[in-house]
Amino acid sequence: MSEVSIAKRKEKCENCTKQCNKKQSDEGTSSLHEKDEANGESNEESQMLLSACLSCDGCVSEEESLKISQQSLDEVDRILALNKKCDVSKHKVLVVSLCPQSLPFFAVKFGLDIPEATQKLCGYLKSLGVQYVFDTTLAAGFSILESQREFVQRYRRRHHDSHALPMFTSSCPGWIRYAERVLGTLVTPHICTARSPQQLMGCLVKDYFTKQQKLSPEKVYHMVVAPCFDKKLEAIREEFYNSLLENRDVDCVLTSAEIYCMMERRKVSVEELVSVPLDHVLGEAGDPGLVRHEGRGSEGFLEHVFKHAAKELFGLDVREITYKNVRNRDFQEVSLERDGETLLQFAAVYGFRNIQTLVHRMRKGRVPYQLVEVLSCPGGCLSGRGQAESEAGGRVDKALVQQMEEAYSSLPVRLPEVNPSLHTLYQDWLEGQDSQQANAVLHTQYKNQSHIHTQPPHIQW
Repeated sequence: MSEVSIAKRKEKCENCTKQCNKKQSDEGTSSLHEKDEANGESNEESQMLLSACLSCDGCVSEEESLKISQQSLDEVDRILALNKKCDVSKHKVLVVSLCPQSLPFFAVKFGLDIPEATQKLCGYLKSLGVQYVFDTTLAAGFSILESQREFVQRYRRRHHDSHALPMFTSSCPGWIRYAERVLGTLVTPHICTARSPQQLMGCLVKDYFTKQQKLSPEKVYHMVVAPCFDKKLEAIREEFYNSLLENRDVDCVLTSAEIYCMMERRKVSVEELVSVPLDHVLGEAGDPGLVRHEGRGSEGFLEHVFKHAAKELFGLDVREITYKNVRNRDFQEVSLERDGETLLQFAAVYGFRNIQTLVHRMRKGRVPYQLVEVLSCPGGCLSGRGQAESEAGGRVDKALVQQMEEAYSSLPVRLPEVNPSLHTLYQDWLEGQDSQQANAVLHTQYKNQSHIHTQPPHIQW
């Protein structure tokens, strides 16, 4: 492995676990390389050394690297340039989906509130040649509703299914990659099968929307703007690729910072941008107002599932949720009690150091939680390294994150249960909430891949 690769890997891993940071040295990497060669083994698996951390160069295969390289500003420029040429048969319909957690970043950078900043961003994207700009809140609503239903089902079978509880959320691709490649069967049966908001948006665009517009899916180039680099890896997962059409649900993921970098490179003046409202998957029937789900800076799976389960399982209406710090602000508990009895106990666990603490406890059988909301980024999605990193690089810009949190909290909250667009789509697109179609489109499976990518020897549990 080259010195450049080692340097890159060390740089990207410096904010992960202390164990990795201490052990990931040039000498350690070299000795592992030498050990493999001495045993007559290739160094292919040692390329996966840091699958225990965020998806960096150390755990991305050559094939994945190639696919990720196609998710870049250059590739988007290529598609835009292609659309300006005469051969209409090769033109693509460009669709951009904006993650709600990316919008506060642009609001802070533009010096505007989120609705104004979103319209400016939409205007900019359309000036490039993008035909449709959506936000992914609708898709997140599907993911939340399906997670709620799955939790209730798991809770009710908990006495005869050892894998039913705890249930781990599945919206964070960094966490999913870590669970599949390192933790394996200890965790994978417990992961909620509801697809993430990003991939559900991919289904909405490439299936429902294309049918409404009488387009073939391969004619649509679907790009997602997200706060996190790991979303690029999620987009290239095998199960989200249609081999018959040679088409992905999400063709490209660009981070918020990449889009802002494009704007800076082109010397775009925000003041001169035309404000354009977002489009809606349901057309004019869609609700034009920007809303958010509950929770601090993420999609609020814990809060939504907690309130739904309290009502569905125990007939209790929970209006306010009180978080209790276990270790820090990124490891918190929520409890539902009645007459001195604890009915439900959930946890929010953010960042790999806290995730490793959780796994320690799980290995020892000391996890009292029925549900854990797991996110790989400390602070949650708003702190994703695709938008929260300081200009100096390597560190999270805490002042920026605080501003983004304030902007995000200013959006009104709307429960997905009362979103009429979701009810319409369940009936018109999915043939009902309990249908085979709904299960096939809204759910996936997470598999143990630890036998393929062995656990790094330097990770100690």
